[in-house]
Amino acid sequence: MVSFPSTEYTREEMVEKLEEVQLYESMFRYQMDLCKKALEENVVVYLGTGCGKTHIAVLLIYEMGHLIKKPQKSICVFLAPTVALVQQQAKVIEESIDFKVGTYCGKSKHLKSHQDWEKEMEQYEVLVMTPQILLHNLSHCYIRIEFIALLIFDECHYAQVESDHPYAEIMKIFYKPDVVKRPRIFGMTASPISGKGATVEGLETLLRSKVYSVEDKDELEQFVASPKVNVYHYGPGSSYLTKAYSQKLEEIKNQCVKELHKKAVDSTLRNTKKMLKRLHGHLIFSLENLGVLGALQASCILLKGDHHERHQMVEAEVNANDDSLCDKYLSQVDTVFTSGCAKDGMNPDLALMEVLKEPYFSKKLLRLIGILSNFGVQPDMKCIIFVNRIVTARSLSYILQHLKVLSSWKCGFLVGVHSGLKSMSRKNTNIILNKFRSGELNLLIATKVGEEGLDIQTCCLVIRFDLPETVASFIQSRGRARMPKSEYAFLVDRGNQRELDLIEHFTRSEAQMNDEISSRKSLTTVADFQENIYKVDMTGATISSASSISLLHHYCSKLPRDEYFCPKPQFYYFDDIDGTICKLILPSNAAMHQIVSAPQSSIEAAKKDACLRACKSLHELGALTDYLLPDQADEDEDLVPDFSDLECCEGEDAREELHEMIVPASLKEPWTETENPVCLNSYYIRFFPFPNDRVYKKFGLFLKAPLPQEAERMKLDLNLARGRSVKTELIPSGATSFENNEQIQLAEKFQRMFLKIILDRSEFISEFVSLEKKDFVDSASKFYLLLPVNLFGHNKISVDWELVRRCLSSPIFGTSVCTSNNKMSKFEEQLQLANGSKSVHDVANSLVYVPCKDAFFFISDVVKDKNAYSIYKDSKNHVEHYYDISSVHLLYPDQPLIKAKQLFCLENLLRKKGYSELRDKEEHFVELPPEICQLKIIGFSKDIGSSLSLLPSIMHRLESLLVAIELKGCLSASFPEGREVAIDHVLEALTTENCHESFSLERLEVLGDAFLKFAVGRQLFLLHDAFDEGQLTRKRSNAVNNSNLYMVAIRNNLQAYIRDQSFEPNHFYVVGRPCPVTCNKQTEKKIHGLCGSGTDGAKTEVRCSKCHHWLRKKTIADIVEALVGAFVVDSGFKAAIAFLKWIGIHTDFKEPQLKSICSASKVFMPLADEIDVLGIEHLLGYSFIHKGLLIQAFIHPSYNRHGGGCYQRLEFLGDAVLDYLITSYLYSVYPKLKPGQLTDLRSISVNNNTFAVVAVRQGFHSHILCDSSDLRESITRYVNFIGRPDSMKKLGEEPSCPKALGDLVESCMGAILLDTGFDLNRAWQIILSFLKPVMSFTRLQLNPTRELYELCQSFGWNLKFLPSKKDSKFLVEARVNGENISAAASALNINKKSAQRMAAQKVCSSLKENDSLVLTIDEFGCLSG
Repeated sequence: MVSFPSTEYTREEMVEKLEEVQLYESMFRYQMDLCKKALEENVVVYLGTGCGKTHIAVLLIYEMGHLIKKPQKSICVFLAPTVALVQQQAKVIEESIDFKVGTYCGKSKHLKSHQDWEKEMEQYEVLVMTPQILLHNLSHCYIRIEFIALLIFDECHYAQVESDHPYAEIMKIFYKPDVVKRPRIFGMTASPISGKGATVEGLETLLRSKVYSVEDKDELEQFVASPKVNVYHYGPGSSYLTKAYSQKLEEIKNQCVKELHKKAVDSTLRNTKKMLKRLHGHLIFSLENLGVLGALQASCILLKGDHHERHQMVEAEVNANDDSLCDKYLSQVDTVFTSGCAKDGMNPDLALMEVLKEPYFSKKLLRLIGILSNFGVQPDMKCIIFVNRIVTARSLSYILQHLKVLSSWKCGFLVGVHSGLKSMSRKNTNIILNKFRSGELNLLIATKVGEEGLDIQTCCLVIRFDLPETVASFIQSRGRARMPKSEYAFLVDRGNQRELDLIEHFTRSEAQMNDEISSRKSLTTVADFQENIYKVDMTGATISSASSISLLHHYCSKLPRDEYFCPKPQFYYFDDIDGTICKLILPSNAAMHQIVSAPQSSIEAAKKDACLRACKSLHELGALTDYLLPDQADEDEDLVPDFSDLECCEGEDAREELHEMIVPASLKEPWTETENPVCLNSYYIRFFPFPNDRVYKKFGLFLKAPLPQEAERMKLDLNLARGRSVKTELIPSGATSFENNEQIQLAEKFQRMFLKIILDRSEFISEFVSLEKKDFVDSASKFYLLLPVNLFGHNKISVDWELVRRCLSSPIFGTSVCTSNNKMSKFEEQLQLANGSKSVHDVANSLVYVPCKDAFFFISDVVKDKNAYSIYKDSKNHVEHYYDISSVHLLYPDQPLIKAKQLFCLENLLRKKGYSELRDKEEHFVELPPEICQLKIIGFSKDIGSSLSLLPSIMHRLESLLVAIELKGCLSASFPEGREVAIDHVLEALTTENCHESFSLERLEVLGDAFLKFAVGRQLFLLHDAFDEGQLTRKRSNAVNNSNLYMVAIRNNLQAYIRDQSFEPNHFYVVGRPCPVTCNKQTEKKIHGLCGSGTDGAKTEVRCSKCHHWLRKKTIADIVEALVGAFVVDSGFKAAIAFLKWIGIHTDFKEPQLKSICSASKVFMPLADEIDVLGIEHLLGYSFIHKGLLIQAFIHPSYNRHGGGCYQRLEFLGDAVLDYLITSYLYSVYPKLKPGQLTDLRSISVNNNTFAVVAVRQGFHSHILCDSSDLRESITRYVNFIGRPDSMKKLGEEPSCPKALGDLVESCMGAILLDTGFDLNRAWQIILSFLKPVMSFTRLQLNPTRELYELCQSFGWNLKFLPSKKDSKFLVEARVNGENISAAASALNINKKSAQRMAAQKVCSSLKENDSLVLTIDEFGCLSG
């Protein structure tokens, strides 16, 4: 008991003390004694199941908390051999003490990098995991042993010196005497001796620990009950009928083996024969131990399960190549048992059986049924029956739960999550255990998974149906019977002395073990095991000869594969005078071909030595990283600079970020009032309307800084309503001098005035409008003036000061501005307006406001021959109309009407618009009674308005162009080739589809994406000659994916130049109309929202003084690809590569690298006799310099009879160059093609199916070298189908296209490219001849899946794709349901997407065959096209 001194504690300290009290109060004295020993030295605690070993470990963690608790960097690692145990023990620790616990089992997919594991170690204090994970982490330096303060081994009896178990590997390789800081070791076991050859001394030596147990057994008995051990005899022997059935099964097996010899090759024969023997052995075992009904049930189980499940159930080491023969064997066996039951009149329905007899029930099973039926029924009665085989567990469970005589027992089975059974997932295992705990089940049939560790309710009865195989199994299964007066029972064949001796052996071995442990003395030395290892000095990554086997298999599993080729290492053994030698053959696409071990004492030792040597060589070749991993998880250091200071771009498609747009320098330079005169650069804005039936007032642009040469003559087409357009052009007009401060103020006021009119007109409803300058000018203001001008000389302009002054003299502004004719003559004709009497001179060509219409109008003229009594419409005059509509009484109906045109609403004239036929329609004018009008601005004519409707759109385009010019200037200053790109293409590359302009980056992005993949792929191909296609693809992906492109763009500030929003007129801010939202670091979050999510809507789109806007990370990445495309179009390869180098992606290469690879192709020349080199050269129309490249291009990876190598690397290179060349071709040939159509056309041109057709037409398929009969059959089927006339091809009959056919075209292209020294022009000429037919625009059609989606969306139908796995293939069913329509189809393919596409195509065709839908679907097809 823990007592507290009389001290005041903080709340946190009090919680900790209370926790300590609860922890110690739950402990027995023997547990605290053992924990004390563990604090002093490395300890293995030997206690039976249920004696509280885990609680001792928890107490030890608590006591060592000063070394483990944060902020300490050391951790505790708790190892448990199974996933269920990991989860169980983690839960116990979390519920017992306040430590942060992390759980790791399975593949821990979310932990892929060293940074991931560093974060885990920073977050958690106790890491509970399987030993395989810790061994993997130690081997590859994810975790270093120096950072482990306490290392706990649950079920530590697996750690034996001669074992390769991960427990043993961890201790032998990493717990070395030279390690400065070694962890404290704490082991837990119910049996220190496990398996043949295991000793207590070996366990202590390996774990560098002393085994302790409870010395006073009487003390232990007070807390943990021991069961009564009983032996139940049955037998002896089997009935003659059982032997007859056995003989029949043997005959069926032999017949199947004979069939196998007739049709199988060596490898198929060997594997299928092994599988047949395993199946036969399990059925004979079931027959002998369960009887005929048990064997019948076993055959049904094996027959119903899929092939993978079957292999797991019979614990087959290899998969059968011919599963059909195994199916046949099981079917015949099933028939034998079923017919045998029927012949004897035995109903196989167990629930109806009244008499239980042999041979349908074995003597052993009958004895078990007797024990269960006679066992007294108790309220909490629970029983576990242990068996050694999965098939036995399932068959026995079925029999016991269906027998009427055992109705009080509710039975289930437990075989572990690694049994291969789909029903035995971790979730289902937990469900079964929970049912057993709750009493819903009270009888479990369990394999050895139920022996150790799992938190299974204590039982009153434990029966060993099959005898335990080891002492540990004996002790652990007995530990399940822990209830008072519980029983531990053996079923023993009375005639089998070996079984009786075995039980005696277990009892004697346990007693000897206990004596040995109690008499042993503590060990203090740390043994140094001299394991055969390979260590990378740079990182410390280390593998042993044992772990090298799994690493080599892991490496091979990462190699590219297809349905006809599964890369695996092959081992061949030879006897030498000095021992056994292993010859290791790696798959043909591996970085090396073969390696030979040194002579060893055994086959296993030779295999380990060969694998370790292979791993060392693979690392030296670069195929394994310095952490001895086959994957390059991190970004490619050869291509990408360090961006450790930048946030990782995860989920770039969804996330958005706030970025500031730059304001062009030309528009930012202000003038000051102190300048006298103010000199501004002037540009005449010339208008060319079409048709030329409108008058536009001449305007000029005035700004302090001169426009760059590329912008000073900008031309722009503006699209107006009803098919009208205006071509505009900037013309430099020299410098304009504003002679005094008054002129610049008048100019600014005029701009302020017209901006209010076109954008904030509501201010003019009042009787007074101020045009005075605001006190603030924001930092992002654009400093330029748009003023009416007069033209003189050759495109020379001067400000129309008379017009400016006349407009500003309007009474609404409350200021007197001198004009040349500001005094109204008393003889001028007057009109009575709503705001007083005005001269006709002032009213004409002015702006008025009509309150009853709440609208502004330009007045163009006075209609002298009409007045308010003139007919308006509908036989009403103006007097009647305005009275009826607006209740306005006209007081001066005799006044002439005035001709007016309504003030426009400013629009974005840059938006792309569909074709609109020109409609000759005159300007729309209305006639108004003067007295309903209020005069607002004198001299503000409709001609001025027409010009002003264009100017904001012109200036927005000019601003975008200036941004593009600034970026080009930055590029030009950074590398010489930056000057070669056209400014129009830079602008296009910076403009996203969101701008809705007539151009966007998407076409250039498609081209740039293809070039980038090729350039990076070429560089990687030459730089890493030991990399397989998969590694090359992954490394290229790391360099060109959106995440990396985003980061290089941010590093080079490219995001500041992006134009991602369409022009919104109300966001037109310039001198005279500053942005009302002032943004700074303090107000930024409040204005724009906390973050952009793209889905949560947390962002706010507000235009601020800093020109902030939200950008998707993908958009920023797309800009890089579009700029690459711009350089390719304007300047070609060299400039594009220079741009990539500038942003940080290096794609250049050295000539010696190319020569080296071409020279290395000589290794394939010994195969020259196997392939028609001249014939292929004739097909290609090209003669190779390096013939080995051509030979390599036709070697399928399944062909491994040479020195290694296949076409996959060439395929990688060829795929990239074909993608680029075809994309470039389509980009050039179809300049008007929309980006989506360009992508679709590229997709149907650059895909494996298209290339497969090319390969067949060119006859490439007849030259492929492969060792797969299935592939050859598949190619033959496909070639025959392609050769048929279209009329003979039926939908759904098309065989799947072998990927190898398309690969041949790509590999040939890669070989040609290398042989020509990367001469793209020559390579393209060679390949174009047989590719051109597949690149026709007429072949452009929707992908069937996409077509079906769009079809269903159009008609409002419900579409579902239901995928499932059938053996190694995907079955996809497509279902369409709608009003009066229903269709479904399914397809099977090795590739899920292909199966989905095939199913969609079938459904599309069936829908089109529906007579009632033909017309509408055909119309939809036309629209889609």
